[in-house]
Amino acid sequence: MTEVQTKTEIKLTEADDPRLLFGTHDKHLKLIEESFPVTIRTRGEMIQFQGSKEAVDQTVDLFSVLRELIKRGVALATPDIVTAIQMEKSGDINRLLEMYEEEILKDYNGKPIRPKTLGQKRYIDQIRAHDVTFGVGPAGTGKTFLAVVLAIAALKKGQVKKIILTRPAIEAGENLGFLPGDLKEKVDPYLRPVYDALYQIFGVEHTNRLMDRGVIEIAPLAYMRGRTLEDAFVILDEAQNTTVAQMKMFLTRLGYQSKMIVNGDISQIDLPRGASSGLIHAKHILKDIPAIAFVSFDASDVVRHPVVAKIISAYDQAEIKNQSSSK
Repeated sequence: MTEVQTKTEIKLTEADDPRLLFGTHDKHLKLIEESFPVTIRTRGEMIQFQGSKEAVDQTVDLFSVLRELIKRGVALATPDIVTAIQMEKSGDINRLLEMYEEEILKDYNGKPIRPKTLGQKRYIDQIRAHDVTFGVGPAGTGKTFLAVVLAIAALKKGQVKKIILTRPAIEAGENLGFLPGDLKEKVDPYLRPVYDALYQIFGVEHTNRLMDRGVIEIAPLAYMRGRTLEDAFVILDEAQNTTVAQMKMFLTRLGYQSKMIVNGDISQIDLPRGASSGLIHAKHILKDIPAIAFVSFDASDVVRHPVVAKIISAYDQAEIKNQSSSK
């Protein structure tokens, strides 16, 4: 039975910016057409939507929110369109306006930094409400970037006196022993995402000055042993590659007026065979402590190219299939 097709038109006003709404070379429109069974045509000030009634209604609803974001001064880019599509499909589209009202701070070029997904919004809220927060999920969900942004915001507000960023010295398919320099110099290339986040907000020169003054410290996890970290915002990245002993050592460094964020992806563990991940162990034994929050991300929170979420979902499904067949 052929599904009944319907057509709906909306008229743009002077407040709308077609360049932001449609995207370069209509890229945004193409993304929306790929996500919903609709055909979108533009003629002058008119936009026509054709497809099933449900799909057309969803698309018109989506455009209504996107137009409102533009009126509020949001410079829509591809990640914003992807997020809006996901939230329309999940029935959360009206929360998008609320989410975009929040501005954490501005980057080096004056561009506002905001949560891009509901998962990111939940992550930010939990970090603000708890002394220790675990962010667990796949790469590309913004865990590291947002942690650094919140650390910088706390530093600028005088809530902490320094930022400490660390990760375990476990390589992913490469041998650290063959890299030049001491342990810190060997690990620095693996902390590139942290440096990128710092540079995006402070710029290279100011970041280097803060590091020279010890306001920002970037070091391997081994350097944390024996210390008490007070008045600090402490971030542990790649936590899936900590051992149980390392995780316990790190978490017990927490001092007064400090926050800790522990980020990791349990699907990318590079520990030697037989070694238990400190992140997985911590999830089991710390989940009932009120001062500690656990935030889980999934493929819907990925803010990279749209195909990345599909790649992650495909691997997750393959893993589930393998586990089922091995039983």
